[in-house]
Amino acid sequence: MNHYSRRDVLRILQISARQLQGWERAGLIPQQQSYTFQDLGQLRTLRALRAEAVPAASIRDSILAMKAVAGLSNPLLEARIVRTGARIAFRHHGAMVDPVRRQLLFDFDAAESGRAAVSEPAPLRPRGAGAQYGIQARFQAAVEAEEAGDKQGAIDIYEEIVAADPQFAAAAINLGTLYFHQRQFDRAEALYRQATEADSGYVLAYFDLGNVLDEMGRLDESIAAYQKAISLSPRYADAHYNLALAYERMGHPRASLRHWQAYARIDNSGPWSQHARNQIGAILSREELTIAARAKRFVPHRKGKANLKLVEGPSE
Repeated sequence: MNHYSRRDVLRILQISARQLQGWERAGLIPQQQSYTFQDLGQLRTLRALRAEAVPAASIRDSILAMKAVAGLSNPLLEARIVRTGARIAFRHHGAMVDPVRRQLLFDFDAAESGRAAVSEPAPLRPRGAGAQYGIQARFQAAVEAEEAGDKQGAIDIYEEIVAADPQFAAAAINLGTLYFHQRQFDRAEALYRQATEADSGYVLAYFDLGNVLDEMGRLDESIAAYQKAISLSPRYADAHYNLALAYERMGHPRASLRHWQAYARIDNSGPWSQHARNQIGAILSREELTIAARAKRFVPHRKGKANLKLVEGPSE
């Protein structure tokens, strides 16, 4: 097997030493002095993603999540990368997966080419025979109906699936979201909670639960759900954003500030990032004014006794 030095890698890929070091510090590739041809393939993928302004943290979180849910040792080489906004998804085992959210995505490219549009990948949920395979086919049909605009048809199929298999978290999430958009919040909440019980590590389930509880005005419960999502995926930008908004409505600016700052670190471009930075500036400005106002009203007592000395004036 051919091996390449760091200098070879920089020359072949036309990247700088600083870029390579940055990827190593971000945990995207291990630091090493010798690289294989497979390593070059991984670095080419990283170079392309960074050229498209995909955040390094998002790439790292997606890689780690894909290793966990799909059992891949090197997702950048073993699965096909698809950019989805500021994140990346993977095409694997006939499905397109957002591993951070544990969410199946509709694969438009596959649908247009005549391949199977969506199927549940084996590593995410063990595929049984017979009836279970039929449920997978029904799930695919529901996704296709939803994407085609047949919302009621999708609801009917998803209801059939969750009745046959209450542990099918992805179906419960998709059905809950359809009810959420119809403002049937009680039913959506029940389905999101069902998904969290079926899979306690399903990040998207807690995020969606937080959204519906927020809509229902149950902010304390909403905050708890967002916090759970963040505990499972600390760099889940959307959860930080919504949690910051919830804390603002609860009148907790300092708690809100922490999550605006977290969001701005994760997503450093675009209108939502600009809004987060505006909120950070506004909160810091208000907090500085409050501190200054308090300082004018309160002067702390100096400890200890004053050391006074009587000085007589000149005698006349």
